[in-house]
Amino acid sequence: MIPAAFEYVRAHSIDEAIAHLQQHGGDARVLAGGQSLIPAMRFRLARPAVLVDINSVRDLSYLRASDGVLEIGATSRDSDVERAGWIGDRRWSLIHDVSRVVADPVVRQMGTVVGSLCHNDPSGDWTTAALASRAEVVVRGKAGARTVPIDEFLVDSFTTAVGEGEMAVAARFPKPDDRTAGSYQKIERKVGDFATAAAAVQISLNADGTVRAAGIALSAAGPCALRVDEAERLLVGREPRDETIRAAADAASRRSAPQADLRGGVDYKKHLAGVLVARGLRQALARLGARA
Repeated sequence: MIPAAFEYVRAHSIDEAIAHLQQHGGDARVLAGGQSLIPAMRFRLARPAVLVDINSVRDLSYLRASDGVLEIGATSRDSDVERAGWIGDRRWSLIHDVSRVVADPVVRQMGTVVGSLCHNDPSGDWTTAALASRAEVVVRGKAGARTVPIDEFLVDSFTTAVGEGEMAVAARFPKPDDRTAGSYQKIERKVGDFATAAAAVQISLNADGTVRAAGIALSAAGPCALRVDEAERLLVGREPRDETIRAAADAASRRSAPQADLRGGVDYKKHLAGVLVARGLRQALARLGARA
């Protein structure tokens, strides 16, 4: 299909982009990678009157680790994260895992991390990883910038805390310490497909081997990415033994609320949620040199 008619403007600065968004309000959409927006426009699921292209805004294309966070600018591509050798470090294992399985290599050349968070697809990868790692999103508007915790940023299916006249300019992932590792586990029918089920796990250990902190989230398990806080609480303060991992996995399976579709039925997907959480926890522990 052909998209509905729209006006196209190219912004060369953040202020210019925000000015266009302020002028057109809810009729405007930001264009960065466009890997979700353009297909939605083709099927007329999205019908913006104005596209504000931010790809010429140089201040938005960066990856940097400083002040205890990894900050990813709004026009940085999935492939930029995938190819950043230092992100392959064990501490960034969750981020590195995700960067290799988002859609397919062609899409990763254009798709952006921040765009994926703003799209907030229930089967998305980055939203799930952001929940598990306690990420934040920096949102800019006419009044200035605000930093929104990911749990508040993800409002509902395809809906976020970005208001009219605002744009998300960066995602911020807390820098893990050397006793932290993560894992992203995803089941898909074929490369590039949306997840049948996926789980993001990040775990931090104390010196005595007990769990200091845990992040567990599911994709394709409800109206948007889902934090499994019950499973997190089951892990914290305990040694990550098999019985504890099984309890966390069972909690994830119970909490999962998927919909039946061509990728599988509800019971199958709920089962997968538990399997992937357990698999992710074991891989994260192995990366830390610990055993369940």
